[in-house]
Amino acid sequence: MAEFFHGRMLIDGKLTEAVDGEHLESVNPATEEVIGRVPAGKAADVAAAADAADRAAPAWAALSAQERGSLLKEVASALRAESDRIVDLEIRDSGNTIRKLKLDIAAAAESLEYYAALAGELKGETVPATAHGLHFSMREPFGVVGRIVPFNHPIFFAAGKMAAPLAAGNTMVIKPSEQSPLSACVLGEICQQVLPPGVVNIVTGLGSTAGEALVSEPRIRRIAFTGSVPTGLAVQRAAAEVAVKSLTLELGGKNPMIVFPDADLDAALPAAVRGMNFNWAGQSCGSQSRLLLHESIYDEGVARVAEIVSGLKVGDPRDPASDMGPVNSKAQYEKVLRYIDHAEQDGARLVAGGHSLRGEAFPSGYWVEPTVFADVTPEMRLFREEVFGPILSIVRWSTPDEAVALANDVEYGLTASVWTRDLATALDTVRRIEAGYIWVNGVSIHFPGTSFGGFKNSGIGREEGIEELYSYTQPKFVHVNAMPR
Repeated sequence: MAEFFHGRMLIDGKLTEAVDGEHLESVNPATEEVIGRVPAGKAADVAAAADAADRAAPAWAALSAQERGSLLKEVASALRAESDRIVDLEIRDSGNTIRKLKLDIAAAAESLEYYAALAGELKGETVPATAHGLHFSMREPFGVVGRIVPFNHPIFFAAGKMAAPLAAGNTMVIKPSEQSPLSACVLGEICQQVLPPGVVNIVTGLGSTAGEALVSEPRIRRIAFTGSVPTGLAVQRAAAEVAVKSLTLELGGKNPMIVFPDADLDAALPAAVRGMNFNWAGQSCGSQSRLLLHESIYDEGVARVAEIVSGLKVGDPRDPASDMGPVNSKAQYEKVLRYIDHAEQDGARLVAGGHSLRGEAFPSGYWVEPTVFADVTPEMRLFREEVFGPILSIVRWSTPDEAVALANDVEYGLTASVWTRDLATALDTVRRIEAGYIWVNGVSIHFPGTSFGGFKNSGIGREEGIEELYSYTQPKFVHVNAMPR
């Protein structure tokens, strides 16, 4: 039996319990066993973390970009050294499959190294505003940055997404998801060993207590949140009550994949299944959860996608042969089953999956079949609302204008995918789609140096490129009068 994990918070370089001594339990979604616990941090703990980050900020910002970058590389190296331990914890804490989790840890380490190298690009500019003066800008950090981490990629969002703020000279308070907090505690152990006290602080706890306290902390002037639209709106409101703050919000999507009749179906249809991210049980904001097939290829496309999805192996997430594990929590499990019921009530046609596996293949846990519904139309909830679970919707279209209208007819605009052999068709469609990250004849892959983010209610701000680094700085213009009179 795996060892029970007792995680602790990191505040001011010390691994610590919550001020009031309370804890949250972590449950394995595959078995419903309690596998660990973490402190239930609250406002007092967030305040202590903000104090520590505030004290550490001047010395951290005073380091050269190369010095900060060297320490970030040390964190990346330590993260890789702890990979096996993190994978074991996160499989049990999140239900994510082992193959994908190893990629998440690698991506987090690569993000740390990328921004460590990029920190030297925090350059200002000179402007010839006058003949004899010197007019130049410089970039300075905000000071203390807050990040609220979602449950679906816990170590990637905690470790990889601290890279840009730290490289830019900020200190941090990180609030992991209460649903999958264990790997963040390992990250805290790493940061304690590598970074100066107070540079990174990790406070575990509920979103309604620790998360709200972080957003409402006046000293935290820059916040990044990844999660749902309702929570993102609440973050905006709470932040605005205490100070003028800079926010990055990545709030999910109901992302379209448009397949034109000339597309290579042998490539496009398996890609549609990959793009749905069943390996993450569909719990990924960039998933192409709406597959828009032209009417001339619709019946063939539906049949082939259903066959591929029906062949996915749902099983122990520790098994490299498993294509999908359980969904993350009881709440997610119940939500997915509700949307399956909604789809059937609304008249969608079930062509693959659609059932709970709990009590059949698995005696306990939050197991749902990978599911596909065809004949989904815009008035259905499954067309419009983000499930964040393993359900793919297939939609029929007749004309390019209709395809674009269907793609844009939701509140979201995060990612999209377009499949065609015709370059002019691809570029015309890309220009008309309201989304921030679009693949042509591809899905899912995030390319280094390209900024990720959405339109509409999918959020504000961009991450993963140099824009993210810049977003954690404030420009300051300086005007030097070389010939005072």
